[in-house]
Amino acid sequence: MRKTPSEGIFITVEGPDGSGKSTQVDLLVTFLRDQQHRVLVTREPGGTGVGEAIRKILLEPARGNHLADEAELFLFAAARAQHVREVILPALSQGQIVIASRYLDATVAYQGYGRNLPLDTIRIVNNLATGGLTPDMTIILDVEAETGLHRAKGTDKDTPSGEMDRIEAAGIDFHRRVRQGYFAIAAAEPGRCIVMDGGKPIAEVAAQIQHCLKDRFAI
Repeated sequence: MRKTPSEGIFITVEGPDGSGKSTQVDLLVTFLRDQQHRVLVTREPGGTGVGEAIRKILLEPARGNHLADEAELFLFAAARAQHVREVILPALSQGQIVIASRYLDATVAYQGYGRNLPLDTIRIVNNLATGGLTPDMTIILDVEAETGLHRAKGTDKDTPSGEMDRIEAAGIDFHRRVRQGYFAIAAAEPGRCIVMDGGKPIAEVAAQIQHCLKDRFAI
């Protein structure tokens, strides 16, 4: 039996920097609200007062900000722990559709594959932070690292115009590893993760996402 919105549906949108997540999240939320569904849209890191404060530390431009990789991991986890308990779980319990830009897969891809931190450790940290809450569906928007970084530069409202945030500035090899990390996640969980070409026209990608939701859920 397909899950219905009244049961609470948790959908995450993932992908490398510049893959079009924000645009597709906005279009998906508009589509669902047009269908009279109750939708909560949120993002990571962020979504709460604690999370937004941590976001500034994590994403401020690279100059003068030399976070240890392990510190980065735990800051993301702290923001996520608050996010799950303060925002996501309450919304799901009220029968809302929660759409999140980034969630636990981002930590596996960025801190695991990108920073080369132990994947087993990351899974333990993620499980503690989320309380075991896994998305019902994850859309992974794929784009080549070079293309994504070109798109992303200067578009983040958290950084000055034309300046990369701390993670965008990590280097092309880092971002190539992140992309491979997302491929590995999708291969390991094909029932949850759907990879889409983020380089296709925006309307085409949006239609594909809508089709997947209609096929998976009673929407």
